[in-house]
Amino acid sequence: MGFPAHSHTHTQSYLVEWRKEGKYQTLFFFFAPSNALCLFLFMARAWIIDSRGLAKKVKNAGISTANQINDCGANWQCPNCQYLIDNSDTSHEWPGLPAGVKFDPSDVELLEHLAAKCGVGFEGPHMFIDEFIPTLEGDEGICYTHPENLPGAKKDGTSFHFFYRIVNAYASGQRKRRRIEDQERTIKAAHVRWHKTGKTKSVKENGVQKGFKKIMVLYAGSKTGSKPGKCNWVMHQYHLGSDEDEREGEYVVSKIFYQPQIERDQKNEASLKIEEECKNNII
Repeated sequence: MGFPAHSHTHTQSYLVEWRKEGKYQTLFFFFAPSNALCLFLFMARAWIIDSRGLAKKVKNAGISTANQINDCGANWQCPNCQYLIDNSDTSHEWPGLPAGVKFDPSDVELLEHLAAKCGVGFEGPHMFIDEFIPTLEGDEGICYTHPENLPGAKKDGTSFHFFYRIVNAYASGQRKRRRIEDQERTIKAAHVRWHKTGKTKSVKENGVQKGFKKIMVLYAGSKTGSKPGKCNWVMHQYHLGSDEDEREGEYVVSKIFYQPQIERDQKNEASLKIEEECKNNII
């Protein structure tokens, strides 16, 4: 059983205690104020995991247990005796998380995270949010590289998210930058850019306006003058406020995912079928 010498641990702001009740152990979370370590105790098994490790476990929950990261190197030092507690003191390896566990916030929830990021409202950002929605600090925003090169990008249909600031394409005018150009300027020659598709959608909660959502698809052309072709990368971009268009310099949050051609065609066919049925019902 893990942590035999530290079943009762004090910190300046928190008390951590686990008790045996029959054959079960109490389940609780411990948040260390310094580095957000979490202590999980359940059924005589104990693990320490930090915020980065927790994010990795969630993001890799879909892969086989054998390929998951078992120990993320998290540790915690007892403030009383300075004993360094880590997962080598446990009797069982961290098992990962069951398949199906994922970070998949709704439109409203993404706007709530964005509001906290921007200091809107009374709640600050969640202490783990940077692990799940990192911030791209560069002047180019999301357009500094091809989406397949973004941190955490996968082509298995899972989504990954980013905060970044909106950049205008030109010094004059309000046109937003959507052309992708990496630092080596190799992507620009391929004319890769995000194109908005459909109408900007209002996002409301209980009738209250939260912000807006734009859907964009990546297009690429092989040579100058050729018609750009649609790629399989899709982006949902969200911004706060009551204006349909985002402003230069403001933070937005985006969800990006790779949508295979077959799946995209099936969704398009389903959408067209629904539209046709609606027209027939109107007639």
